[in-house]
Amino acid sequence: MLVPTHDGSLSAVDVDEVYDLVCVGFGPASLAIAAAIHDKGIPARVLYLERQREFKWHGGMLLPEARMQISFLKDLATLRDPRSYFTFLNYLKSKNRLVAFTNLSTFLPLREEYNDYLTWCASHFDQYVRYGQETIGISPHRSDAARVEAWDVLSRNVITNEKTTVRARHVVVAIGGKPKIPAALSDSSPESPIIHSSSYSDTIPGILADKHDKSYVAIVGGGQSAAEIFNDLQNRFDKISVSLYTGDSALRPSDDSPFVNEIFDPDRVDEFYNLPNEAQKDNLQRNKATNYGVVRPELLDCLYESMYRQRLREPDESKWQYKIKWRREAIGYSKQEDGKIRLKLRNTLDGDISLSGPAFDLIIVATGYIRNAHERMLEPTKTLLQTGKYDIGRDYRVKYRTDAVADNCGIWLQGCCQDSHGVSRTILSHRPLHFLLTTGSAQ
Repeated sequence: MLVPTHDGSLSAVDVDEVYDLVCVGFGPASLAIAAAIHDKGIPARVLYLERQREFKWHGGMLLPEARMQISFLKDLATLRDPRSYFTFLNYLKSKNRLVAFTNLSTFLPLREEYNDYLTWCASHFDQYVRYGQETIGISPHRSDAARVEAWDVLSRNVITNEKTTVRARHVVVAIGGKPKIPAALSDSSPESPIIHSSSYSDTIPGILADKHDKSYVAIVGGGQSAAEIFNDLQNRFDKISVSLYTGDSALRPSDDSPFVNEIFDPDRVDEFYNLPNEAQKDNLQRNKATNYGVVRPELLDCLYESMYRQRLREPDESKWQYKIKWRREAIGYSKQEDGKIRLKLRNTLDGDISLSGPAFDLIIVATGYIRNAHERMLEPTKTLLQTGKYDIGRDYRVKYRTDAVADNCGIWLQGCCQDSHGVSRTILSHRPLHFLLTTGSAQ
């Protein structure tokens, strides 16, 4: 059956089945929900829609030797139920690596292995996942009822462009962040030499591997991703010169000390959620060093040793192959006729503006992510909101008017709630609890 969508086009819709739950995005957040539904034995009709054509976790940053930044115990299930089938330890047991991993004496597995763990978990739910489906919008399903009792989720096949609508009483939006490139550094040309760090592993071999001449690469940023890429380029390519630009005076270490780590405890969400708005902002700022714009101390040691070896062999820093340019904020660029780029830089001490000395073949922007994609996706529901804004309840449920949306019908957000729920919401195994309690009571 074809029905009109909110953008005026037509899409196929299966009106014979109304799902109990549709999850938009099948990354770690939705995977944690899938594991919890399985463990609790909830008899729900569930569908997961994922834009990627197969499961992959941060594929563009799966670098050799890169390790996790948090303990494997904070996996999809352990802190919720250590006996779950979907714990990292059970994954190791199923792969016959548990004893060998134990001998490593580490809580921080390789990111490559953690991706394999998540992929292993995801494989158990293949029959409930539609890969290659990019969700375009979510609209209230209009019926004879006074209040909305279901949602129409419109998606597009990334290969065929065919549009499909599915209907659900509950929807979880867990699409993660979209790459953030400052407007001054954006370049929409097809062969742009400016890329975001999220696509690094996928694009860098094709750009640099076959080059016979020396390549000049700039990295913009001062956090973990920028540091990992700076380290990786040194280890993988010989004919290359790399400059890292940061507005700070140093690369700052991340703080995962025991007392600070308590901010990730589940009960801290209640405490944070009930704080006044200004106190929430202050709390986030004070805890920024746990995860944002900071680098693991072990990697900092490795990078400093690498820089020191250069100093040992060549006292003249201008001749170094790998450079870190402190207090230099990239505020624009100038493209030459040969396609190479010179960065426009602002000195964060005195405000002086200059152009980068070398012209670069490639600019890698490691400036994080924007987590507001849900707003455009939920635009058709905006008239139902209580305040006109996407306010979120303690249970991660979007606050729609009670006279407009039925109690057993709702939309939940995951991965974009830090301002309201704090940093503890980043622990995967914590996420499903309030949602499952709410959905379970609505069956």
